[in-house]
Amino acid sequence: MRIREWQDVLAEVTDESRSADPDDWRAVAGDRAGGVGEDMYLAHPRAGVFFLKTYAKNPFQVRGVGAQVARKLDDEIGSFLPERDAGGRFAVRSPPEDEDHAESQATHLEEVVKAHADAPTTPQDFFDDVMDALESPAFGPMEYDQYDRPDELDDLSDRFEEADELLSAELDDLIETDEVDRGFM
Repeated sequence: MRIREWQDVLAEVTDESRSADPDDWRAVAGDRAGGVGEDMYLAHPRAGVFFLKTYAKNPFQVRGVGAQVARKLDDEIGSFLPERDAGGRFAVRSPPEDEDHAESQATHLEEVVKAHADAPTTPQDFFDDVMDALESPAFGPMEYDQYDRPDELDDLSDRFEEADELLSAELDDLIETDEVDRGFM
């Protein structure tokens, strides 16, 4: 397991997605069990399982670490991840390559929104079509709790206990270096 900057892990996710179906990704995220920040698992049947630990250094900067913790998504790990029809959604985006690409995406997005406005649709179908229009390399269902930890997050942390400990130690070092572990009175 190679621990890296969290954005490098997301870059790998977007690279992996080029060879994988972008809508087959699933995620689980919530508060970190022991301290400041959040934990997130991103998984794809062929691309594997990625684990991120992040925190907001300030309102404009997120810092963190991550690693690929499994090369494939097996049935056991998959049982901890949301099904396709789960309520929450996530997406990983890459910026447009240039102005022409941005205009092309905007035009496609406008067509998608008009098509969904004129026809009966589901929120999931609308989300999927918007992500396709924006050429999102990874998106799908997500189990997320912004105030606590979903049970599935604890189950995954137990399954990848060594990775959880190593990433927590790295994140704690970042938090200590950035001096964000102190409260205000």
